[in-house]
Amino acid sequence: MQISRSMFDEVMVPNYAPSPIIPVKGQGSRLWDQQGREFIDFAGGIAVNCLGHCHPVLVNALTEQANKLWHLSNTMTNEPALMLAKQLVDNTFAEKVYFANSGAEANEAALKLVRRVALNNHGAEKSQIIAFKQGFHGRTLFTVSVGGQLAYSDGFGPKPADIDHAEYNNLDSLKALISDRTCAVVLEPLQGEGGIINPTPEFIQGVRELCNQYNALLVFDEVQTGVGRTGELYAYMGLGVTPDVLTTAKALGGGFPIGAMLTTTELAKHLVVGTHGSTYGGNPLACAVGLASFNTVNTPEVLNGVKAREQLFRDGLMAINEKYKVFSEVRGKGLLLGAALNADYAGKSRDFMLAAAEEGLLVLMAGYNVVRFAPSLVIPEQDIEQGLARFETAIAKLVAANAG
Repeated sequence: MQISRSMFDEVMVPNYAPSPIIPVKGQGSRLWDQQGREFIDFAGGIAVNCLGHCHPVLVNALTEQANKLWHLSNTMTNEPALMLAKQLVDNTFAEKVYFANSGAEANEAALKLVRRVALNNHGAEKSQIIAFKQGFHGRTLFTVSVGGQLAYSDGFGPKPADIDHAEYNNLDSLKALISDRTCAVVLEPLQGEGGIINPTPEFIQGVRELCNQYNALLVFDEVQTGVGRTGELYAYMGLGVTPDVLTTAKALGGGFPIGAMLTTTELAKHLVVGTHGSTYGGNPLACAVGLASFNTVNTPEVLNGVKAREQLFRDGLMAINEKYKVFSEVRGKGLLLGAALNADYAGKSRDFMLAAAEEGLLVLMAGYNVVRFAPSLVIPEQDIEQGLARFETAIAKLVAANAG
């Protein structure tokens, strides 16, 4: 069978607009397409491939588990799920874990949990959820309604009620909305899709204090920031603030679909038998790979390496910018970085992404004004250097075209 990009248009629902590139092989931080063309991967499957492509530890974990046990459902538990849950509990604030298949499902579980806790402890009137504009929490109707981007949530009929949105990094905006009716505040400890926006220390501390004041739960969506992405195991660990509920996915499986919601025993007790569930959640294959990914990342060598690689990226991007004057700033933390375009190139992040691909480099967008980088946490330094050289070539061509 001849596989081509045109086949996508024939057989797939048109909710995506994929690149003409069809990768067929990956190794480390490199990909090869059908024609054998090589790409350096600074996209990481949108912060998923934390150990790159086909990492031997993950391949071995998957192969070993595939020869043992694939699926049971949650009428029974399994060893990989319990081992991964134990690692998550032992290495975070959490005492209890719920497994799902994706970040959206982990967030769905978190949102249902906070509503159920409020109902049981305070009554039906304490149901307001406050999230933040330009946030992103998944694509289910509940999570996309909590996410603060109308372009993703409009057009699907009535939305779940009692959800309000404050402005990120604006404590006064939150103060204007929060009350004794608020059951939870939900936020990313570093906004991803919204433009790679770091929280200020005053903001994140203030959110925690307001939640305490109004007896509201604090939910951190660490789907993109979790499992080493910021140079901490989870981003909250570098912020001096501990959430009540945390969601994790993406890098948790290193490329194999898995998500999890982490919380305390006191809160978890409200999800009694039958209140929530997932056929595939806690699947042995996913948890075996997740355990291997988590244990590989959760070492001083990898986490410190993320911080060293961040500096290489920042230095390289600033050197490029000194020549071509296209960025206003480089934002983010660890290996979740965003190069914000200046006024001369506003709205053109897609042009930068496409130009990079032409030079054999895969990058991402975070909105129309930010080029996003989320590579493997163990990307070799020479791949960073070579990838940035390709990025510079792409920018040089864009700048020349823009001048012309």
